[in-house]
Amino acid sequence: MSKYAIKIYWNDQDSVFIAEVPDLPGCLAHGETDEIALKNIHEAIDLWLETAKEFGDEIPEPSKNYLIAV
Repeated sequence: MSKYAIKIYWNDQDSVFIAEVPDLPGCLAHGETDEIALKNIHEAIDLWLETAKEFGDEIPEPSKNYLIAV
């Protein structure tokens, strides 16, 4: 499995943690805790990659920087 950088931050407006993958446009997830957001983003990454393969879209290489920020 490829390793993609993950950014996790608190969203005051929705009162949830947001997790996003900068290398995969539109790949976002959320959760009531940072742990839940992290679990959900891993599922979102899998779905993003499956969908890209299904439609023949280019899959970006993971960036060299690995990041999990809370």
